[in-house]
Amino acid sequence: MKCPGIVISALHGGAGKTILTLGIVAALRNFGKRIAPFKKGPDYIDAGWLALAAGRPCYNLDTFLLEPETVLTSFLSNIDPSQDIAVIEGNRGLYDAIDTDGSTCTAELAKFLNLPVLLCVDCTKTTRTMAAVVEGICSFDPDVNICGVVLNRVAGARHENILRQSIDHYCHAPVLGAIPKLRQQRFPERHMGLVPTPEHAWAQDSIDAAREMAQAYLDLDVIVAAVEATPPLELPAGFKLDVRTETTDHPASGRRPKIGIIQDSAFQFYYPENLEALEKAGAELVFTSPLREKEPPAVDGFYIGGGFPETHAAELAANESYRMELKRRAEVDLPIYAECGGLMYLGKTLHLKESTFPMAGIFPVEFGFSKKPQGHGYTRVEIADDNPFFKRGIEVKGHEFHYSKVLNWESDKARLVFKMLRGNGITEGLDGACYKNCLATYTHIHALGNPEWATALVRNALKFQQSKQP
Repeated sequence: MKCPGIVISALHGGAGKTILTLGIVAALRNFGKRIAPFKKGPDYIDAGWLALAAGRPCYNLDTFLLEPETVLTSFLSNIDPSQDIAVIEGNRGLYDAIDTDGSTCTAELAKFLNLPVLLCVDCTKTTRTMAAVVEGICSFDPDVNICGVVLNRVAGARHENILRQSIDHYCHAPVLGAIPKLRQQRFPERHMGLVPTPEHAWAQDSIDAAREMAQAYLDLDVIVAAVEATPPLELPAGFKLDVRTETTDHPASGRRPKIGIIQDSAFQFYYPENLEALEKAGAELVFTSPLREKEPPAVDGFYIGGGFPETHAAELAANESYRMELKRRAEVDLPIYAECGGLMYLGKTLHLKESTFPMAGIFPVEFGFSKKPQGHGYTRVEIADDNPFFKRGIEVKGHEFHYSKVLNWESDKARLVFKMLRGNGITEGLDGACYKNCLATYTHIHALGNPEWATALVRNALKFQQSKQP
């Protein structure tokens, strides 16, 4: 199967590959191409920008969170090989991984999908040495198809000239663009990377700036030629394109259980696959926001994703009616699943500098914040105790990234049901706060890697719905 596409990677994080990828996506779309965007690795913010640039959802391909067959299924399910160009933004450096074999690196994903790699290199304060770096990247794994190099943060014409001459002389990969240091940075950043698009008033202006940059400084014709020359993708023997999902039987009345999704600028970290998995499992999704509404909608369960509740703490605290109604429903066994920012919202308080803000109070935990990450990277958790969503004894893979920390945890009022095999969790090597039918965790999961999660949430919502019927 021929699936034209390209992987955009770099030597390290912060080299500029996200803005480069956005520019390429927006420019190719402007030329009438249909782009299927993907993000390698656990990421919500970059994926949101890529979705905006492409005008369609961006899906995550992660070789730690997902089995290889699932990665392939997700890729093929979200690209039309006859019309689309797949553009995949890598994460960190091309060969960076959590093990010396590189099993989770961007290069392995590129090889697995048989796609060429465009390498973004930060050329700040370097000239001929960059040729040695590029040639080292190309020779490190000869099976990786480096189709070209983009020079980023070039100081001027003389700097660009010596870089081009050096790489052309010593390296096999051609230079396909040189981007000068931009005078105006239209992509504001925060501690987790780019500011999320819902918070950025000029999001489309930023995309347009990236497109103009790509059209002015990249050899897009050659990049498109590399995409069109993508060799066919050989499918494993016996492979069938069948997305892993389970289906929950609907009630006799035919009414689908409603799952509330809190989504706004405070809570915005949702993989599209997770929301789609809930729908495929039988749920009707109802979107809501404590920043806009006085009370939660009438639903049979909640999924509260991550985000930045700390930047909206005053508004969330001021909406007492929403918080207290959510707590009241939790007390009567409404199923709620929350991740990271959602966990913080379901806690007692957020402590920010000299101020304290009350939250929903479902879980007996007070949160403070640090200048350094308190949890960062992939997680592996063992389900160590009974809970409404995961079978005891199984292992779940996910990821965490948070600056919040636990200041006080009243262990006699709720249980922690996850044992951390990798990662930090909530406290003392544990995660997964459980109270009645509520489970909240710092660990983010990907539904395709944990297909039982969506089924369990919908099943619990269905039970709650039926319990209210006469």
